[in-house]
Amino acid sequence: MKEKAILAYSGGLDTSVCIKWLIEEYGVDVIAVAGDLGQDHDGLEAVKEKAIKSGALDCLVVDMRQTFAEEYLSCALAANAMYENKYPLVSALSRPLISKHLVDAAHRFGARYIAHGCTGKGNDQVRFEASILMLDPSLEIISPVREWDLGSREAEMAWAAAHGIEVPTTQASPYSIDDNLWGRAIECGVLEDPWAEPPSDIYTMTVDPACAPDAPTYVEIAFESGVPVALDGTPLPLLDIIGTLNGIAGANGYGRIDMIENRLVGVKSRECYEVPAALVLINAHKALEDMCLERSVLHYKLGIEQSWAEQVYNGLWFSPLKEALDAFIADTQQCVTGTVRVKLYKGSCTVVGRKSAYSLYDHGLATYDASDQFDHAAAKGFIDLHALPCKVWAQNRIAMNARMDQFTAVDETVCQFADGESDVVRAAEVAMYQEQAMEV
Repeated sequence: MKEKAILAYSGGLDTSVCIKWLIEEYGVDVIAVAGDLGQDHDGLEAVKEKAIKSGALDCLVVDMRQTFAEEYLSCALAANAMYENKYPLVSALSRPLISKHLVDAAHRFGARYIAHGCTGKGNDQVRFEASILMLDPSLEIISPVREWDLGSREAEMAWAAAHGIEVPTTQASPYSIDDNLWGRAIECGVLEDPWAEPPSDIYTMTVDPACAPDAPTYVEIAFESGVPVALDGTPLPLLDIIGTLNGIAGANGYGRIDMIENRLVGVKSRECYEVPAALVLINAHKALEDMCLERSVLHYKLGIEQSWAEQVYNGLWFSPLKEALDAFIADTQQCVTGTVRVKLYKGSCTVVGRKSAYSLYDHGLATYDASDQFDHAAAKGFIDLHALPCKVWAQNRIAMNARMDQFTAVDETVCQFADGESDVVRAAEVAMYQEQAMEV
């Protein structure tokens, strides 16, 4: 009886080639797992048919969208997760959920192996393998792309054609694309030149900002405990809110990112993203937190957010540190409830209003008109105490600089007499200057 291998299958170039390669090189039966994470596709049933046609014993089609939104994207939003403060973790967020289903399939079918189609210098190989090893360390992992001698995407396309495998990538459109509810990640092709402007054909979720409507679009987003629950007063599941905002923000040309990214494996890469809903929701969520979180919590959370994003980007979703960070972040969200109004206009998103029953903004303290309740007289004592340590430091520094200036003057005098002149009077003057400097 043949051993079985569970393959994370997308229907793209790499995983399409992987099925036939695993069968030929490892002699295993391949069971593909295709997850619906909200990506743009012609239908997962067509993906299943393609996997079986390529030689897979079976292909499991799993609808992961609701779980992805409610258990993964909600956590990312609570953390305002932006790797390097720019990238909202499109692919990184989906990998642990896919890995969980791969491990479940391995247990169900008694498979010895789990395989993936990630490249040897990308981040996803780390994310899949680290997640799998944390979920079940006994499983063996196969990475065909790290093993085979197909050294380029062109070579893979030629191998696929020779083996009768249909792939979506062509020489004219060589992009590598990964997408889900949270957005699209695009790389390869002309994008590998960091000086080249991204061609318009890479974008499918967002219109060119120059061609966006001439009138702005306003959207009100309601949150409960940090989770979006309604758009413009209409209650919606998070899954639907994300989908709707992708359409609205994308139509206004908002959500494009073109960046140089530092991969976990040490390589800098040029990455382009379309993330309209993700960026709108993160901006709105931050605005509500500004109003509802106490200052020291808000400031401390900024560092936690960066740590959370790095943990997830680095494939450590199931790590103990990430779980501990989740607990802290969840605690901060208890009172992040309210409504934020955003303005979308020709590639921009601006928060123009916010309100909350838990707001820490006090108009009586903040206003500058006659109703001002702030005790201005208390400011003097506060400033004196606030600046006291630095004031003492400054006094000490001034005195120290004065001593250094006198030493410098003495050194210059000594240098003037260093020509060997034996003037007793001048020597006495030097001694006097040295004694005075020591007393200061």
